[in-house]
Amino acid sequence: MEMEKLIKDMLDKKTWAVVGATENPEKFGNKIYKKLKKFGYEVYAVNPMYDTVDGDVCYKDLASIPVKVDCVDVVVAPERAKLALEEVINLGIENIWFQPGTFTPEIIDASEVAGVNSVYYNCVLVELDKKK
Repeated sequence: MEMEKLIKDMLDKKTWAVVGATENPEKFGNKIYKKLKKFGYEVYAVNPMYDTVDGDVCYKDLASIPVKVDCVDVVVAPERAKLALEEVINLGIENIWFQPGTFTPEIIDASEVAGVNSVYYNCVLVELDKKK
């Protein structure tokens, strides 16, 4: 699928998880989490190092989230992104968005071989701003 259409389709999904969500306001994991919330998305924070992010429950992994999310935004280093992708595949989640710097060519290949819709190179913060 062409990337622009894939981006639009993913941004139309309403339930997201942010792997790498953080309480640190300087980090993209915090900015993306808050921005998705601000835009009206149902967002779940995923980070084993936090109990809460922005006052919300923070889950240790994707499997702990009480609902099936439509899209997973990955904001972690590639070695952790690989684990997130494995979880996405195991849980049957159809969409994954790799923030710039979170993936390797091998991770993208594995994602596409598994049939997961994958956005990469594009930043969700930039794409959300285009929706205004």
